[in-house]
Amino acid sequence: MSSSETSMETTIDKDLHVTFTHMMYHLLPNPYESQEINHLTLAYFVISSIDILNSLHLVEKEAVVNWVLSFQVRPGTTDDPNNGQFYGFNGSRTSQYPPDENGVFRYNNSHLASTYCALSILKIVGYDLSSLDSESISTSMKNLQQPDGSFMPILTGGETDLRFVYCAAAICFMLDNWSGMDKEKVKDYILNCQSYDGGFGLVPGAESHGGATYCAIASLRLMGFIEDDVLSSCNSSSLIDLPLLLDWILQRQGTDGGFQGRPNKSSDTCYAFWIGAVLRILGGCNFVDNKALRGFLLSCQYKYGGFSKFPGEFPDLYHSYYGFAAFSLLEESGLKSLCSELGITNIAANGV
Repeated sequence: MSSSETSMETTIDKDLHVTFTHMMYHLLPNPYESQEINHLTLAYFVISSIDILNSLHLVEKEAVVNWVLSFQVRPGTTDDPNNGQFYGFNGSRTSQYPPDENGVFRYNNSHLASTYCALSILKIVGYDLSSLDSESISTSMKNLQQPDGSFMPILTGGETDLRFVYCAAAICFMLDNWSGMDKEKVKDYILNCQSYDGGFGLVPGAESHGGATYCAIASLRLMGFIEDDVLSSCNSSSLIDLPLLLDWILQRQGTDGGFQGRPNKSSDTCYAFWIGAVLRILGGCNFVDNKALRGFLLSCQYKYGGFSKFPGEFPDLYHSYYGFAAFSLLEESGLKSLCSELGITNIAANGV
């Protein structure tokens, strides 16, 4: 595709983006069939996008609540929350098995990331999370935490890294129930992921990465281990090496104005959020060339709505959502403000 097929507007075209996301709300295109296992995550991208675009009136909230709750796994009448299972949310119908004759979910595929997305959607549409059995979710989440403080995403195993640490922290924060994790162990795991260059890798010893760095900083903030706008306090006793982290982050903005996730990589729409949100949490937004960043994002705005990963490509749900989120962080007129550490709007995060 030629670059001429990408929107050359100098402003974000909100109306086109609302049309794009509303279309995705009603029917996902055929290429997303292969991602059915992540149906709740795709729904999160769509509904959170609509909310950021200040168009939540287009969503049938009661229908969304009922649909999301249908993925919840609950302990059966004869089941024990401490039996090694995790009572969260399945990500899709294909990962959902019916309970047995006693109401017990013997084949439980509930997933931390899907649970984070489910709770986020419910908060966005105004559902009172106190109506959930948060105790069973939190208590059973302990079964996913590993001795080193990390979390498996699902009780049958899987990778353990900062992505699922973040999901666990966000779940605890949204439910206002921290019984599901050993916070001190989580803190130590996160600190062990800070690399020699200041960024954070997904696991201890791994290469620094923009997404992993977001998961680390947002988790520490949600758990209360770092204060908001920590850079302004000049707190030399901070848990993390702030000067080194800031140096690594600021080197991620390229000559094209966009942010890269790692050194020697191309700028990518999603890192405008992953890196931008870290700077917002730390209080370092003034260090960014916002005009250049905005120009890069606009070069990824598609003429029929949505954002692509790189300039001149077709849009997708993932990069569209993070494009909207990035513009919210840039305080674009007409968009709702974002809660950086939760990835949803402030109105949804605060329940007002």
